[in-house]
Amino acid sequence: MRSLCEFTAKQGDLDRRFTPSATALEGQHGQAAVVARRGPAYESEVVLEGRSGELRVRGRADGWDPIRGCLEEIKTIRGLPEDIPENRRALHWAQLQTYGALLCRSRGLAELHIALVYVDAATQHETVQRLACSAAELDAAFEDRCGRYRAWALQEAAHRRARDEALAALPFPPGDFRPGQRLLAEAVYRSALNRRCLLAQAPTGIGKTLGTLFPLLRAMPAAGIDKIGFLTCKGTGRITALEALEPLREHTPGRTLRVLTLVAKEQACEHPQAACHGESCPLARGFYDRLAAAREEAVATGWLDPAAQRRIALAHGICPYYLGQELLRWADVVVGDVHHAFDPYGALFALAQAQEWKLALLVDEAHNLIERTRAMYSTSMSLAQIRTAAQSAPSGLRGRFQRWLKAVAELAAAHDDDYHALDTVPDALAEALQGLVAGLADHVQKHPLATGPLLDFHFQALALQRLIERFGPHSVFDVQREATAPARAAQAAMASLPFEPDPEAMLSIRNIVPAAFLRPRFAACHTVTLFSATLGPPEYPRDLLGLPEDTGWIDVPPPFPPEHLEVRIAGRLSTRYPHRQASLDAVSDLMARQYAQHPGNYLAFFSSFEYLDQAASRLALRHPELPQWRQSRAMDEASRRAFLGRFVPGGRGIAFAVLGGAFAEGVDLPGSRLVGAFIATLGLPPVSPVQAQFRTRLDAMFGAEHGYADRVPAMQKVVQAAGRVLRSPEDRGWLWLMDQRYRRPEVRALLPSWWRIEA
Repeated sequence: MRSLCEFTAKQGDLDRRFTPSATALEGQHGQAAVVARRGPAYESEVVLEGRSGELRVRGRADGWDPIRGCLEEIKTIRGLPEDIPENRRALHWAQLQTYGALLCRSRGLAELHIALVYVDAATQHETVQRLACSAAELDAAFEDRCGRYRAWALQEAAHRRARDEALAALPFPPGDFRPGQRLLAEAVYRSALNRRCLLAQAPTGIGKTLGTLFPLLRAMPAAGIDKIGFLTCKGTGRITALEALEPLREHTPGRTLRVLTLVAKEQACEHPQAACHGESCPLARGFYDRLAAAREEAVATGWLDPAAQRRIALAHGICPYYLGQELLRWADVVVGDVHHAFDPYGALFALAQAQEWKLALLVDEAHNLIERTRAMYSTSMSLAQIRTAAQSAPSGLRGRFQRWLKAVAELAAAHDDDYHALDTVPDALAEALQGLVAGLADHVQKHPLATGPLLDFHFQALALQRLIERFGPHSVFDVQREATAPARAAQAAMASLPFEPDPEAMLSIRNIVPAAFLRPRFAACHTVTLFSATLGPPEYPRDLLGLPEDTGWIDVPPPFPPEHLEVRIAGRLSTRYPHRQASLDAVSDLMARQYAQHPGNYLAFFSSFEYLDQAASRLALRHPELPQWRQSRAMDEASRRAFLGRFVPGGRGIAFAVLGGAFAEGVDLPGSRLVGAFIATLGLPPVSPVQAQFRTRLDAMFGAEHGYADRVPAMQKVVQAAGRVLRSPEDRGWLWLMDQRYRRPEVRALLPSWWRIEA
């Protein structure tokens, strides 16, 4: 029912202005309140079903009053009914009219009343909009709606058959698999057929993107997979995915595969100064009136990269970004960022749940997924931010802001150190926040179209409240002080407060183990493959991400002989923080010796910009003849291109970069463009109170011997950086691990088993 009406009934402008919606629980309470007021003959949750040609339409009407002859659709709302956007009201009426047609058919009614009942979530007050309708006019509207949907449904069914037939016979585009690529492909295919998740560790050079996409596409028909999401942790991965998908699509008869790329709203917006509604943006005006024609052209096009989406959208006078969001329903493969599936508000996962799709996910460079999802389920709020929001608050909210400020200030005052972590969130703090959020919700309800800092703060407060409600051992709640000029300015602006809050205090909820939030998502997907050159040990992503217990693991051997990479440890060097100054001469001399013996381009990785600059300066002082260039802080895109542009075939010099930074992964410098790397650090996270909390929590949950807080992620960074050296089976190179701790068994155990390390 909902799918039919959403497809055929929406009309008018796109309107993305925030209007507060009731929660699911409030919706249940609102419906229960209405039902309780009706008579004993009132029927609730009336199951209805009917046919129109090949379509079978099913739904559940909220209530039927046979005494009054009235069919009701109950919507619990926040705010006024007249503030509901036009396109949403049209959807509500279409649903109600369709229920009415089916009720008339099933019970032989000649006429009835239909009523939209809007229930205020706070007061339970009803606003009723009623129409008298004949069965004939309701049936005509139903048949018209089904007729418009039927043509699309038949087209989509034909597309699905053609797609599955093409994919069942899809050849491997290059003809032959690379070494190791077939092993990876077979593991992905089996996991899809058996509805299991897979962790795939595979070295650079085997073609992981094609080696995962091809078998999953081949598995789509047999496994009944509806949609594939190819998700990346970094933007460059989307380019690689499209480069692999294009030849795969070309090898399907009729190029039946539909590929959609999702981009950030900021990248797709044509009018960044305009708000997303018809009164402000010309591409939102009449959006739903022109969507059908744009949708038809888009699915006929099939290859829907950002350029194609923009071309089609502008040709029909609608927003490219929201056209892409609409096309999510009709694409076969969706390429985008990991937040589309793992963020609390990820559109791909939410739609898959609503539509009951069999969703298959491929996650590229998945070693980054832990940090990315930690950020998705973490948030912070400073006293400076609270004061800034309070300045724009109306007088009716000042009291709630002051109570929240006071609660935060008292918590900060109770812990006068620079950092303090708490095992629980104090009840007084949670209650003050709850009161503020409730007050903000009431304000937004009365001013549903308002924008600005107060609305932004409302979203921030909601995010904090939701994480407080789900707080547990998987996260840390802390108070931190950080003196800033904005904080001092905000304190001065709020000098009239009846207390002196600490201007430096910041509250944070920092997620440590995303598994608590992600476990249901993995369980809901048909299959998920996480792949990277650095995923091991397998227990690390399984434990921290919440993968199912039967998740498979494959460690694909490298495509090149081990002797192609000479790995050496500078066993007398220490790059610990207290020893860095003393290490500079030895580090620079070692790099100079290696360069003299085997001239070429090298990357030298250091733990910080400070250490990097010191080492580069010392090398320039002791060996001025050796060419060098450096990564700098906050490099823009042009600077990054210039940095990489110096790696020409046959070039010579040493480039200095930060381990874990922009040049430590996702950089492809094959052949003689790069012949070696120096890693002058163990990559361990810097010592800090926050890091100490992470270690304490992870050690308590999984055991200190695993090194989940520091050693494992550090070695993943090291192996990622080392992976820049060999990019193809023909490459040869040198790798220096410049720290004596690389000799330790627990560290060596986390390095690739195929490395032949010379001490």
